[in-house]
Amino acid sequence: MAFSLCSTKTLLFLFLISAIPIAFIISMELAKPPTHVYHYHSSGFFRECAKWDDLNRRFLVSFMEGGIGEIAVPEDHGSSLEEAVLKEVTVVKDPDLTGNSSLGIVVDRPRNRLLVAISDILGNNYNALAAYDLSTWDRLFLTKLGGSDNEKSFADDVAVDAEGNAYVTDAKSNKIWKVGADGKFVTFIRNPHFIAKEWYKNLIGLNGIVYHPDGFLIVIHTFSGMLYKIDIAKEDHEVKLIKVAGGSLAFGDGLELLSPTKLVVAGNPSGRLVESSDRWETASVVAKFKGPAHRLAAAATVKDGRVYLNHLLGMGYPKKKHALVEAVFSI
Repeated sequence: MAFSLCSTKTLLFLFLISAIPIAFIISMELAKPPTHVYHYHSSGFFRECAKWDDLNRRFLVSFMEGGIGEIAVPEDHGSSLEEAVLKEVTVVKDPDLTGNSSLGIVVDRPRNRLLVAISDILGNNYNALAAYDLSTWDRLFLTKLGGSDNEKSFADDVAVDAEGNAYVTDAKSNKIWKVGADGKFVTFIRNPHFIAKEWYKNLIGLNGIVYHPDGFLIVIHTFSGMLYKIDIAKEDHEVKLIKVAGGSLAFGDGLELLSPTKLVVAGNPSGRLVESSDRWETASVVAKFKGPAHRLAAAATVKDGRVYLNHLLGMGYPKKKHALVEAVFSI
C-alpha cells in the first residue's frame, strides 16, 4: 500500500508524535517546583534577561519584542502558603527602537541607570547600547554599535566597570564593543581566542559577560563553552582562556558573579556553579542545578544572596506566565 501523508493512520501517527512533547511540557508545568519560584504575568512570550534591583525591590526584565519591564516584589511576598502571581509593568517602550530586541541588561547602581543591549535579532543589521535612568526611565543615551566592512553583528549582553564603561558582547562576529560612561564609543576588543576552530561553534559566540571587582572581565562563548578572562587595565586588553575542569560550559548563556570566586552560568543545563581560587586563571564546575528545561534558562541574578534563573519562555494565553526560579546547586 502506498504511503500517504493524508491517510488516517499517518495523521494519527503525527498527532501522537506531537502529543508527546506537549504532554511532557504539561507534566513539567503541573509538577511542584523543588525550589522557590517567582511567577509573574506578562504581555509577551519571550523575556531574555532579568536583574534584581535591590534598592527598589524589583526585578527588571528585557523584552525580546523590545522594551523593559519591572516586577515589584512586596515586602510580605511569600508569607502565605500560596504566593500571588506577580505582575510585570512596562517601564520602557522606546519608539526609536521599534523592531529591535532588548537583550542583556545590567544595573549600574553608582550612576542610577540601566544599560541595555539592543539588537535586530533577525537581520543582524542594527545594534546599540541604551542607558535609562532608574528613577524616571528617561533615556540618557543611545549609542549605535557598528562593525567593520559591514559585518553582521548581534549585541547580546552587557557589563559595566567601576568607571562606568560598558562592554557589549557581539555573539555573531565575536568581538566586544567598549562604550564610555558618557555613551561615546571607545573601541573594539578582538582576539583570535574568541574564534572557535569549528565553524558551527561560532553560530552563537561571545555571549554572557560580567565585570570582576579586581578589574577584569569574564566572558563565555556559548556554543564552544570557552570562558575568557580579559584584563581591561592593559592597553591591549589581554585575553586569556580560563582552563575549566569538572565539566563543560557549552551552551552557557548569561553570567552572574555570586562572589569574587564564584560564577553562575545560566543555560543548558539550567545552571552551573563555577569556582576559582587563582583569580580566574583556572576554574572548576563544582555544582549544577536542573530547573524547568522546557522554559530555557537564559540569565541569572542574585536576590538577597540567593541565585534566581530567568527563563526565556512564558506559558499560557492571553496572560503569559513567566518564572524566575531559585537555583540551589548540588554537587
